[in-house]
Amino acid sequence: MEISVKVTVVYYSATGHVADIAREIAVTAEKAGAEVRLRRVAELAPREAVESQAVWAANAAATAGIPLAGVEDIVWADAVLMGSPTRFGNIAAPLKQFLDTLGGAWRKGELADKIYSGFTSTGSPHGGNESTLLALMHSFHHFGGIVVAPGFTHPDKLVDGNPYGTAHHDVGGTVPVGDVTRNAARVQAERVVRLARTLTVTAL
Repeated sequence: MEISVKVTVVYYSATGHVADIAREIAVTAEKAGAEVRLRRVAELAPREAVESQAVWAANAAATAGIPLAGVEDIVWADAVLMGSPTRFGNIAAPLKQFLDTLGGAWRKGELADKIYSGFTSTGSPHGGNESTLLALMHSFHHFGGIVVAPGFTHPDKLVDGNPYGTAHHDVGGTVPVGDVTRNAARVQAERVVRLARTLTVTAL
């Protein structure tokens, strides 16, 4: 009998690239047998700023039906994947604000002993993708989480070239998420589900 695994995918996305990766991860995790919650974090920018850029406004409209993340979504999960675009080599403010709401659950030990992994998108190959993923890992370590990076464990990750997580390069917003990134996201999601299942079996 296959052990049930609960996976939460939480992300922030302005122009849609990180949202596309999040959906790919969520679909792959479901195909791997996990129960999945796909969640976005609340936008902090004023409506006028969002509506001033067509691509930003389009993504906001396209993802409006995705539920907002709550603390309960993290507590519920056996594994959590978080995604954010890069902001000066760090995670975006909306995701950071969500992380800051987890203090109460952290103090109760409700964030510990879960698997965590990260994904991102940057404007260039060296635009901060690795530092953003590593910044996410700082929080995961503080949670007492088990960080599962995809590493170079699959040929698709050698093509993607990032062992820390899935990272898309959108070339200044002009290149949509393609096969290289989607394949890397699938490798990451499958690895997270597999190891979360192993951890769950061990805990029984």
